[in-house]
Amino acid sequence: MPFLDLYLNGLCVMLAFALMGWIVSVFRQNVTHVDSMWSLFFLLASFAYVESFSAISARGLIALNLLTIWALRLSIYLTRRNWGPHEDHRYVAIRQNNAPHFKWTSLYIVFGLQAVLAWIISLPILGSINSSTPLNIIDIVGILLTVFGITWESIADWQLTKFKRMNTNQHKVLNNGVWRYSRHPNYFGECCVWWGFFLIALAGGAWWSLPSVILMTLLLLKVSGVALLEKDIAERRPEYLHYIKTTNSFIPGKPKS
Repeated sequence: MPFLDLYLNGLCVMLAFALMGWIVSVFRQNVTHVDSMWSLFFLLASFAYVESFSAISARGLIALNLLTIWALRLSIYLTRRNWGPHEDHRYVAIRQNNAPHFKWTSLYIVFGLQAVLAWIISLPILGSINSSTPLNIIDIVGILLTVFGITWESIADWQLTKFKRMNTNQHKVLNNGVWRYSRHPNYFGECCVWWGFFLIALAGGAWWSLPSVILMTLLLLKVSGVALLEKDIAERRPEYLHYIKTTNSFIPGKPKS
């Protein structure tokens, strides 16, 4: 199958999944479950890519297995975190800004947009699956970076869950564990995961997937990640101002005194 047709198959699967998620949101009057869908977009697209091949290379199998671990862990974690009838405050704000027709506009500004972004970012996965080049040292670096990213992100999420369970004070700030070295260790881990996937794809010759990982990095730093979370957090948690002064924002580093 031509490469473009293969890539478009992934988009069709993602858009169909987005439509299903939107229908559920109409009945629930809540779009928060789109967070749980995010990593599954990639997983479903990867299955669509794989289906067109009679055999998958070792690189493709490695990328697919790593992606499956990453996607299922993240989806399960976000589902457990967001479980309940209340809509996340981010989506409440979007709903209010797009009233009174948010039920309809959410189809493309929430579900459709995330599907398209995931489709663009999935290029390294397609590049790995589509490659027949023998494994090399760049693959090893990419695999190690991806495994590190999944592990680091998992530890950060676990520590945050434990912190929230043990502390009812909404103003208190988590500043120990991996959170002592970075204010956003979960996003840093996520970034490592996707740069790892890019290196695996690069090892197979898919250098053209670089814009995808750059897009993911920009989303984590400037759009839906660090920038969005810290937009007003200091107003809600005064202690966070001290945390900002003493702790690196993204890349882990020694705490400042």
